[in-house]
Amino acid sequence: MRKPLRAVAVTAACALAGGALYGAGAATAGQSTANSTHEPYNIGLLVKDIDTYYGTAADANGVYQASPTSPYAKDLARIDADAERYIDRAARKAHRKGEKPAVVFDIDDTLLLSLDYEKRYNYTYNSATWAAYVNKADRPRVFGSAELVQYAAKAGVEVFYNSGLSEAQRTAAVENLKKIGADVNLDSAHMFLKDAANPPSYLSGCATAGSWTCTTVQYKSGTRKHIETDLGYDIVANFGDQYSDLDGGHADRTYKLPNPTYFVS
Repeated sequence: MRKPLRAVAVTAACALAGGALYGAGAATAGQSTANSTHEPYNIGLLVKDIDTYYGTAADANGVYQASPTSPYAKDLARIDADAERYIDRAARKAHRKGEKPAVVFDIDDTLLLSLDYEKRYNYTYNSATWAAYVNKADRPRVFGSAELVQYAAKAGVEVFYNSGLSEAQRTAAVENLKKIGADVNLDSAHMFLKDAANPPSYLSGCATAGSWTCTTVQYKSGTRKHIETDLGYDIVANFGDQYSDLDGGHADRTYKLPNPTYFVS
């Protein structure tokens, strides 16, 4: 479930100061402040900190953009540089062993930046306004994201997408990813979206036709398990902006991208 900024002010503040790459067992540390009994970080100051972190500014069309020289961009550049080195090593190792390496990317705020939506709606979430925003298919890229997708593909690593977007938003997601240059494996065999009406059999433990009870972790880890167990790939790296994108195993390494604007449990 996506929660607005007000519900997670302390968590978001910690995300600004925390590291982006984490290993097994570190996910809960990034969420531990959510139940704090201390006075939360002042929300007005937090919004200012977020704007400073992104270098937020409206462009000529009035769209809020992140600055390519911002702390956010610099954090992403460090993550991408580490990921490229790792993918290169992992790909060569997998190919020598005759294995099929893969990478998995979340979409929202991992590949496509929704900062403009967050600013316009004061860091709150509404399913109708969010759907309209997604369907415009005009979100800017998360810095370095398309390049990382292309890098993995050129290294002989299969690219998959594992997103909380709904099946009804597939066309818009594909169009938007093409616009930012992440035009790799955008077919239904590689892009996994939520289909509550007709969930896949590998999620039968928490989803049946017309009844979806999967948590984000169940859905995303279950999909990664399907990629590894049923499709025969070794997921060498999994990328996401939420800990729920990464928890649950079925990836050799996980990369947490910064996102201090909302929290998905």
